[in-house]
Amino acid sequence: MQAGTAVGNLVSAIGIRPEETDLVAQLKAGSEEAFSWLIATYHQPIYSLIARTLPVSTDAADITQEVFVKVYRGISGFHGDASLRTWIYRIALHEAANQRRWWSRHRRQEITIETETGDPSCEGACICIKDTLVDEQDSPFDLAAQSEIRSRVEAELRQVPEPFRTVVVLRDIEGFAYEEIAEILDTNLGTIKSRLMRGRAHLKARLMPYAEAVCKRPSQPAMPTGSALRAEEAR
Repeated sequence: MQAGTAVGNLVSAIGIRPEETDLVAQLKAGSEEAFSWLIATYHQPIYSLIARTLPVSTDAADITQEVFVKVYRGISGFHGDASLRTWIYRIALHEAANQRRWWSRHRRQEITIETETGDPSCEGACICIKDTLVDEQDSPFDLAAQSEIRSRVEAELRQVPEPFRTVVVLRDIEGFAYEEIAEILDTNLGTIKSRLMRGRAHLKARLMPYAEAVCKRPSQPAMPTGSALRAEEAR
């Protein structure tokens, strides 16, 4: 008994194919070892067959996997009318044919982003689909940059001395006319204009270092090369 088991293990190890009836019986019994042997034996030829019969070979891996799922689920219905190999190839070609039919149906429905839409009889009415995909909104980077600038301006504005700050706020932020500001503050028009000019000058002076720093800020740091890294380490 032990000798028979040893011989069987040796046969399995060197890849000798067991009798088909025994293999089918093991597959129907749910043997993981038998199914692993089946996949190891047939995966590559089935994959190659499917890849050569599909319009897009990149789908071959998924279809091959589906073939072995069908084999696993359908082995109980295999009655030996044909060889196991023939049966597996029949399933593979059937799945490849299904994929080709699916591709043929969906291929006709595909359009590229270069496709024009609209009424072709109306001059200038047709547009490319790609033109409708353009996002006119500010990017997250733009929104973040605007928020940073707004926060900085608000902070520096608070440092502008009164009464200049109030005039700047009323004119440049709230949008009041000079006459309205003079009425609100009960001050003559000339004083309002003078305070606005001086308030703007104060704010500009405070924001100038920030503006210069932003202009000098690198857009993207360069990736150091290997030689540069070695030189840096040697310092």
